[in-house]
Amino acid sequence: MKLPIPLIVILSVLSVACSEGPELDDHSATNAIHAEEHVVVSANWYASDIGREILRQGGNAMDAAVATKIALTFSEPHETGLGGGGFLLYYDAESREQHFYDGRETAPLIATPNWFRFPGGIPINHWLAMITGRAVGTPGMIAMLHKAHEEHGRLPWATLFEQSIQLAEEGIPMPNRLRRQAAYDPSLMLFPDLRRYISLPANSEQPKLRNPQLAESFRQLANRGPAVFYEGDMGADYRARAARRWPWPSELSREDFVNYRAVKRDLVCGEYREWQICGAPPPSSGGIALLQILGVLEHYDIEAMQPDSTEFIHLLAESNRMAFADRQFHIGDPDFVRVNTQGLIDKDYLRQRYELLDPAKALVKANPGIPGVVAEFEGAPPVEEDEEAGTSHLAVVDSQGNAASMTGSIEAPFGSRMMSGGMIMNNQMTDFDFRPQRAGLPVANKVEGGKRPRSSMAPTFVFDQEGELQFILGSRGGSRIIGYVAKTLVGILDWELSLQEAIDLPNILHRGERLEIERGTFLEQHQSALTEMGHRVSLEGLESGLHGIERTPQGWRGAADGRMEGAALGD
Repeated sequence: MKLPIPLIVILSVLSVACSEGPELDDHSATNAIHAEEHVVVSANWYASDIGREILRQGGNAMDAAVATKIALTFSEPHETGLGGGGFLLYYDAESREQHFYDGRETAPLIATPNWFRFPGGIPINHWLAMITGRAVGTPGMIAMLHKAHEEHGRLPWATLFEQSIQLAEEGIPMPNRLRRQAAYDPSLMLFPDLRRYISLPANSEQPKLRNPQLAESFRQLANRGPAVFYEGDMGADYRARAARRWPWPSELSREDFVNYRAVKRDLVCGEYREWQICGAPPPSSGGIALLQILGVLEHYDIEAMQPDSTEFIHLLAESNRMAFADRQFHIGDPDFVRVNTQGLIDKDYLRQRYELLDPAKALVKANPGIPGVVAEFEGAPPVEEDEEAGTSHLAVVDSQGNAASMTGSIEAPFGSRMMSGGMIMNNQMTDFDFRPQRAGLPVANKVEGGKRPRSSMAPTFVFDQEGELQFILGSRGGSRIIGYVAKTLVGILDWELSLQEAIDLPNILHRGERLEIERGTFLEQHQSALTEMGHRVSLEGLESGLHGIERTPQGWRGAADGRMEGAALGD
């Protein structure tokens, strides 16, 4: 089918703009900070500072996490914000209980499995789909933050908006990464919302980022709560903006917004050697995939291997491949698809998966298994890499030991390239699989009305044998998040590196099609050897955005990914 000429132009520009970005800045273990009382780590200094100030005012980790996410809506608008969704882990130190909040976006109730398909069943190109109105889902971030704060926050809800209102009104120097991303992405000039908001004046060496419209939205949310968005004018404006996008305007309804609920779910927890790791359950694949990767690696003496060895790169890649095969075949919204969570992380099942691997040769094809039935199901379709690459992660711990690990996203950088109420709108519906069937089998992550798309977000807690919380971490990076966090967990748990040192290790991952290794690192010397083992090797920028906190004898140590502009602040 031929596309109209303007769409072909947009599509070609987006294909360039959304591919790997410019070369990474140098990064090193200089971002770690020590603190006796509390720590906030996020992707932006201003946001981390606001979270720290909330802690100084007597707020707890939940208050600080909510305030930091609100601030990121302004200071990191192209990655995350209240116009999107996310997942939040919270640890209550007094009760030692963990809580998981699902604020993932939902598809319009009217959506069908053919939502992103032309007449005749041909799937729409991903980059074209993400700028349509149909890409926009009902945002869940506001509902999630409010629900979690109601249950665990200490300061008044409105207090958490005050500093971000001031920040958005007065402005800040435009963050370097936002400037770089805007300059690199020519597609932004095609979209008036972003062209007006993130323009780079030719005569300004230090452009300023201001958003008075967002400040007003913050003010309304602070004073009137989530109802102003889900039942009032703010939500109506959001839906109207998405409905004006051509082609394929949004069909989000008032009913979609009024019926939206953030959901509490049971965490996914499992053991890796002497550690307990807890993370995000479906509709995120993050928690299951991480435990699967580690459950396979547990059968190897990883401690005796070197991070720069061909042997380790191969084993990490193969364990990633197997996890991604299961991820694509099994995982979707648990309210629509039965996900055998415990079966997928069962030790016996993962031992069977380990036995399929060859330490000296890459698998010709990584197939999913069926827990309790068969270790490998050869009739499944091949794994395809997901396209998205955005998102943001933050971590907080307070003086009482309460902790939050939150990952939030608007999906692609700059989302759907539309704005409402000063917020960039999400394109999370493109996280669904555009095909309702593959190889004659139903797809777990197909589009359905009211369904939440599968995610890769992996906010994570790590506990020691005594049940003490030792590490709080997560990452940005779309489906690469899983590989980024897995590498870091190996670094801290097998090689006993500091969290910052583990974050700084070169990134290695495999999402089903290619073995991706971080360009410009010592891993490049292994490319030939890995190719001889049967891997299709690709050198990539791999701009992760890992952030986290670790317990030390003196208190806490925050760690921020130097590949980004993350900041760890504490007292």
